[in-house]
Amino acid sequence: MNRNPFHHGTLAAIRTLGRLGIEVHAVLEAAHGPVAHSRYLTALHTWQGGDRFEATLLALAARIGRRAVLFAMDDLTAIKTVEHAADLAEGFLLPRQEASPVRLADKASLADVCRDLGVPHPETLVVDDPGQLATAVAKLGYPLVAKWARPWLPRTGGGPGTTVVIRGSRQAAMLPGLDIGPDNALLLQRYIPHRPGSDWFFHGYFSGDSTCLFGGAGRKDHAYPPAAGLTTLGRWLPNPRLEETARGLAAALRYTGILDLDFRYDAEHDRYCLVDFNPRVGAQFRLFSDTNGMDVVRAAFVDLTGGALPAVRPVYGRTYLVENYDLVQRMIPRRGAPGRRTVSWLRCLVEADELAWYAADDRKPFAGMVGYTLRRTLTRWLPAR
Repeated sequence: MNRNPFHHGTLAAIRTLGRLGIEVHAVLEAAHGPVAHSRYLTALHTWQGGDRFEATLLALAARIGRRAVLFAMDDLTAIKTVEHAADLAEGFLLPRQEASPVRLADKASLADVCRDLGVPHPETLVVDDPGQLATAVAKLGYPLVAKWARPWLPRTGGGPGTTVVIRGSRQAAMLPGLDIGPDNALLLQRYIPHRPGSDWFFHGYFSGDSTCLFGGAGRKDHAYPPAAGLTTLGRWLPNPRLEETARGLAAALRYTGILDLDFRYDAEHDRYCLVDFNPRVGAQFRLFSDTNGMDVVRAAFVDLTGGALPAVRPVYGRTYLVENYDLVQRMIPRRGAPGRRTVSWLRCLVEADELAWYAADDRKPFAGMVGYTLRRTLTRWLPAR
């Protein structure tokens, strides 16, 4: 249900299942984006609009003719899937989810979850009235982090589309003008300083008894926006402390299915702070492809269709690069020679174990991504001229 045409996680899910010979259907909001060109996509479907979530999926299940495994690729879809699970179960194989995806994806209630379970989390203040801003900013001080509590909700008042670091009063001056209210809360968090190697994530698939059947920890080497956004270059590395925290959290929540957790290492207190809980497939999940070719999407499919999973055989050091976003983050002005950043990007491109868009056996999505990017760039540039 995400309108982003560059959702590389959706493409990765299509490819990883399609390469096994599995029939893959996709229901996309961005129906004409580059993802739709994958050779591994059996059929493309669009949402019927309005409140037709359940009707769209059940109609698709009827066309397929047998129960299919359903994967949610964004927060809103994950939330609606659990809300309609009882009715969707007649057409789809779903994990029995006891944990509320709204409570976990909502960044305000996630702070309460962490406090209740003793999971490290940055100091967080929820602002649901513009009049609370000055007090909250004064309490946290600069720099601080601003983000919407429920980023999947539609809004017209502008503001941070993702996580934004507010470094001073000039940036903070835009906050009172945002459309803040009880149903549209803004989250302000104490900023944990970013250092090289401080951003990590965990992807896992948990069975019906909340046992982690497949999972791994990765380090976010590059991000867009830098130090505050999505992973553009990730590396699979062992991190027992973080992995233990992730598994313990899932067990405490009685969580089932796929999750994607984001952490930042707080060097001052020597702890990993949970900063985001995505109750769904994470876009960079293909970083964690072990020596058996298993990943969280394949693991979920095998488990939900009654198969047995082999033991995880990690490939530590494996890298995953998102070509378009990684190039953009390197073009953002910073100290140093731009030429060196470009050379470094090309080296990472050649050395990466897997690319998000380019694949020798499925080249059309890459070409579509490049063409779509150029069209959007020209569309925005020409009127300005």
